[in-house]
Amino acid sequence: MTPAGVAVDGLWEAYRRRGRSGGRRRGDVTWALRDVSLAVPPATMLGVIGANGSGKTTLLQVLAGVLTPTRGTVSVPGRVSSLVDLSAGFHRDLTGHENLVIGGALLGVPRAELRRRYDEIVAFSGLAADALDAPLSSYSAGMGLRLGFSLVVHTDPEVLLVDEVLAVGDEAFQRQCVAEVERLQQGGCSVVLVSHDLALVRRHCDRVALLDRGELAAVGSPDEVVDRHLAAAVDRPEEPSAADRRLFEASDRARASRRRRGV
Repeated sequence: MTPAGVAVDGLWEAYRRRGRSGGRRRGDVTWALRDVSLAVPPATMLGVIGANGSGKTTLLQVLAGVLTPTRGTVSVPGRVSSLVDLSAGFHRDLTGHENLVIGGALLGVPRAELRRRYDEIVAFSGLAADALDAPLSSYSAGMGLRLGFSLVVHTDPEVLLVDEVLAVGDEAFQRQCVAEVERLQQGGCSVVLVSHDLALVRRHCDRVALLDRGELAAVGSPDEVVDRHLAAAVDRPEEPSAADRRLFEASDRARASRRRRGV
């Protein structure tokens, strides 16, 4: 593993809004991240907190390679596993066994390694043999979560990206998830955890980064940064995201109709 771990230097990430026809508007740019610089050494867990729309998930998407930086550089060494959407790469019509094989291939796990660790993955998931022979469409949400989590954490990642999934599932499963993430961290894995569970962040993170409207507002000890976030939330109510505003704002056509009717 590269000693430097994850390194983000001067990261800017922009989105272009789409018009009604689906095309991107020229010059209409929204900056999701603005000049963000971070470092996550091996065997370290960095918590990322902030209000909705502050850029947390966008940061994870850049680290995962889903998005290309608009400006700046990002270095993420070794095998990267993401606990962002555990159903990604899974097909509802395929069995649990088939999804493990395909999901492992998508994560870059050699087939020989997957065969060697298959029993370990299944044992960790806690799913019965007959469940693995059934299609994923017959699974409950918790069963699918167990299968996806078990596969991802058994790929021996050098960088693990986690977005809120530790808050899903029953209490026993949450403890199992946290313990496994800590095991990976102690083995030298760099962990980036995005969560609104501030108690979880305080307990398990080595350092915490606070994002505010795409900018890095603070980086430091968990207690210091979480307390700053809570104080800011009291002083300034959280603004609705653009998506939330669009739900309640009338469209241009609706406003024009109201004007014609004199409403």
